[in-house]
Amino acid sequence: MDMLLNYGAQIAAGALVTLELAVAALGLGMLLGIAGASAKLSSVRWLSAASYAVTNFLRGIPEFLILLICYFGLSRLLNTQFDGAITVSPFSAGVLALAVVFGAYSSEMFRGAFLAVSAGQIEAARAYGMTRLQTLWFVRLPQAWRICLPSLNNMWQNLLKDTSLVSIVGLEDMLRKANIAAQFTKQPFIFYLTVGVVYFGFLAVSNPAFVWLERIAGRGYAKRT
Repeated sequence: MDMLLNYGAQIAAGALVTLELAVAALGLGMLLGIAGASAKLSSVRWLSAASYAVTNFLRGIPEFLILLICYFGLSRLLNTQFDGAITVSPFSAGVLALAVVFGAYSSEMFRGAFLAVSAGQIEAARAYGMTRLQTLWFVRLPQAWRICLPSLNNMWQNLLKDTSLVSIVGLEDMLRKANIAAQFTKQPFIFYLTVGVVYFGFLAVSNPAFVWLERIAGRGYAKRT
């Protein structure tokens, strides 16, 4: 227990980095997912086909490999093109890799949710003079959000656990802090178990948050039943 207390501050700092990484990847991944779903539903054939091709390709590649490409491959590419003026940090590479994977999977989730919105509402929005972007923001997204929340909760849980992969490229996250502490103290069981408890704590807190979001999103529908 004394060893755990000695490294407690570092583990806590790593936990904060892990949470920041997950939240940033979630935000960017949702934007990519919405963009991908919109492209798949586009009437422009080449755009729809390209979106399907890209998402299928990304879903067929291991997430760890995408992380290595984003960190080592992208870093080398930018260094070559800009003479080292631009560098890719482990945090940036982690956010990009996790967001790309999240976006590829969530694009299908958003596509299904968009299709669940009745065509009559879309036609009504167009009749009121709304543009495509306004229809997406004010009509489709609010209803798709309610439909997506249960699946989004599952995807968030997977994303949060996948953040542990980023420690391999040097990010000072919770798992890397635990690795360092385990090497110095020769007590891997204590520190890895602590990391597992913290991950479980994150998920235990996020589940009620998603339940609350589902209740808020479904208020108008609950009154009809």
